[in-house]
Amino acid sequence: MSSIWRTLAWLLMVLLSLFVAAYAVALLVGAPIRSSFVDALLAERPVATLAHFGGCALALAIGGFQLHPWLRRKFASVHRWMGRAYVLGVALGGCAGMAMALHAQGGVAGRLGFALLAASWLGTTARGYLCIRAGEVVAHRRWMIRSFALTFAAVTLRLYIPASQALGIPFEVAYPVIAWISWVPNLLFAEWFTRGAAAPRVALQASGA
Repeated sequence: MSSIWRTLAWLLMVLLSLFVAAYAVALLVGAPIRSSFVDALLAERPVATLAHFGGCALALAIGGFQLHPWLRRKFASVHRWMGRAYVLGVALGGCAGMAMALHAQGGVAGRLGFALLAASWLGTTARGYLCIRAGEVVAHRRWMIRSFALTFAAVTLRLYIPASQALGIPFEVAYPVIAWISWVPNLLFAEWFTRGAAAPRVALQASGA
């Protein structure tokens, strides 16, 4: 993939992330645009809902910028502080997401899918944080790419739901599947990106070459 296409793909990813982050915040502060489903979540589990939406919005708004190599090099100190904020967002969103997964729609399959998403999101982020604390820059970058791939599940989820509705697939059929395909392909792509096509370039960037 050429540098132009990589830049365009990164820009699209950031714009989609910012849009969903803004939408999550709007759901929390703008009652008129809320669905009855979100109203029910806020009524039944207000703390978990606020933490999940707020944490996800923070991680989405920050994460994409953290992955750009030029921004990392040019604004290293900003990158470190934004990284701390990203980890905080994942901690809030992931822990709350784990609690909310126990009551998710989609039956056992849906609940298990969202629970594993939350656990994987927390785990990859924690591993990335521990790697940079240990000075393992290449490993840190790889784990944080995996982490943001899982953060981006908030975007792919909101693409698959209307797509399934447009195809006429009943919600009760589509949602348990979406609980898995919203994040598993993202993680597989991140794994291919870090271990395959981009591995040499990641190592060069990490070494400052």
